[in-house]
Amino acid sequence: MVDSKSSIEAHHNEAPSDHHDDLSKPTMAEEDGAIGYETDVDHLPPGYFRSKFFLGSMFATGMGLWAATAAFGYAAPILTIINNDIGPDPRYTWISLVYNASMAVILAPLGRLTDIFGRRYWFIGGGVIGVIGSIVCAVSNSVPMLIGGNVLLGVASATQMSFHFVMGELVPTKYRYLGNALLYLFCIPGSGLSPSIAYAFISRYSVGWRGIYWLLLAINAVALLCWVLFYFPPSFHKKHRNDEHATVGYWLKHFDWLGFLLFAGGFVSFLLGLSWGGVVYAWESAATIAPIVVGFVVLVIFVLYEMYAPLKEPLIPMHLFRNGPWVVACVLLGLGAGVYYAFAIIWPMQVAVLYNDGGDLTYLGGVSSLIGVGIISGQIIGGSLAMKLGKTRYQCMTVFTVGGAFLGAAAVGTPDNKGTVIALVFLGCFWIGWNETICLANATICVRDQREIGVAGGLASSIRSAICAVLVAVYSTILSNRLATTVAEQVPSAVVDAGLPSGSVADFLAAIAAGTADAFAAVSGITDEIITVGTRAYKEANADAYETVYLSTIAFSGLAIILTFWAPNTEKYMTDNVAATLRHEKTDSDEEKGAGKKL
Repeated sequence: MVDSKSSIEAHHNEAPSDHHDDLSKPTMAEEDGAIGYETDVDHLPPGYFRSKFFLGSMFATGMGLWAATAAFGYAAPILTIINNDIGPDPRYTWISLVYNASMAVILAPLGRLTDIFGRRYWFIGGGVIGVIGSIVCAVSNSVPMLIGGNVLLGVASATQMSFHFVMGELVPTKYRYLGNALLYLFCIPGSGLSPSIAYAFISRYSVGWRGIYWLLLAINAVALLCWVLFYFPPSFHKKHRNDEHATVGYWLKHFDWLGFLLFAGGFVSFLLGLSWGGVVYAWESAATIAPIVVGFVVLVIFVLYEMYAPLKEPLIPMHLFRNGPWVVACVLLGLGAGVYYAFAIIWPMQVAVLYNDGGDLTYLGGVSSLIGVGIISGQIIGGSLAMKLGKTRYQCMTVFTVGGAFLGAAAVGTPDNKGTVIALVFLGCFWIGWNETICLANATICVRDQREIGVAGGLASSIRSAICAVLVAVYSTILSNRLATTVAEQVPSAVVDAGLPSGSVADFLAAIAAGTADAFAAVSGITDEIITVGTRAYKEANADAYETVYLSTIAFSGLAIILTFWAPNTEKYMTDNVAATLRHEKTDSDEEKGAGKKL
């Protein structure tokens, strides 16, 4: 019997493949403490990076990323419209909740499983689930059915959002920033322009909201086809050909199934509790508090189990948490990504109330896309320049300081300075996006053993999801609490002073929330002047509430800036080493005989 450590060492000492047979001398990265690279650029076949298998794998990864971001981004802005069509059902918020929870809980185990068993069939399986999930959502005639479809999309998205370690192991280390930047181009239609695309289906096409899922089906189908035709990473037998126990049965038997159940159960409970608070249930309700507490306790048990149980193949290699640069990269990644997920919800609400008097869905979608476009612009430009500029610690320090300053400054927003607020929010998101592209790559670059790139990258994504859930909960709670105060303090007094009977105040507040002429006409004692005064007061009350939200970002930006002092400078890792290579394999037995068709 061999333990995990001996298995890894055996694998590391395996005979090199025929196209890099003189790598016995330690590479630069190995001399700096990094191990597990398969080869380097000098030992790859001519034209490797122009081959159909490499380019096809990159295209599959990009299309999968588009599908993953679109699965959330397309539906999120129009959930109310969807609910009105196939509901109404008070559980409609679960459409987004189950997507995020199912994706987040699969990410870390998926990385570990693909490290062990090979990635090809896991990613093909994710593509199949994405196709099925798209169809289920497109034909849904009830909210529960749509929720079920989004569970499938969330599971599929776990493979698709793992693009950073697929890219990370296939390109030389020094090009990981640039590689991620190129893949972020696929996020432009997936998350950057998602509000515009979603509202376009509603306002311009007879297919309505179902069109977003038929489009998603096409994207998933193309990605799946590319995975099948072009993606041939190292197989299970290639990974374990020199292990003493190179059988699937051994690894299945000794896989950390109990750890997986503890992680999954605790993480789902914790994330759902945070997501429910202030949305599905009140924060002080047992329905919110219980899953948060239970989830946290189970996660603590999981950590203790991973640390002290005599596991041959633990789910999470705990030594990753002794890698300071990796931990800092994960936390900074979450703090940056939380800006996108929180303000992708908050910003469209702000635009709809303060800056969209005509109710034009096209305009609302365009301005609401600002958050995604800003983040993606920063990711692309930052990833393109990160290696050239060097000193990634100081890059993170700079961009978080500048981005945090712009986001905090957006607190100056009023109903009358739309242009100023748009500029501040866009610039804040741009610089925060720059941070994310660096930290996401660092979550794979700073891994000492590159054979653990999957579990390290997957765990980083899970940590990112957990931090994002906390930030979304914090910002949403601040907004709802402040709105309850500012609206109650400012609107009733304004409309009563304008002549509205005090008994009609509640009806006026309901009408202004509905925003229709019929709703206002039903309010007793209403006049055009009262509507004008009340609408202005409502906007100012909202502006005061959003001011508090933007000011609260300063606390998290400050924490991130402090952490950047421990962020890594990665120049020593910028080598030509490649963690894994693609092969067009016929069969595993052929490969072991040396007959597998190489690129």
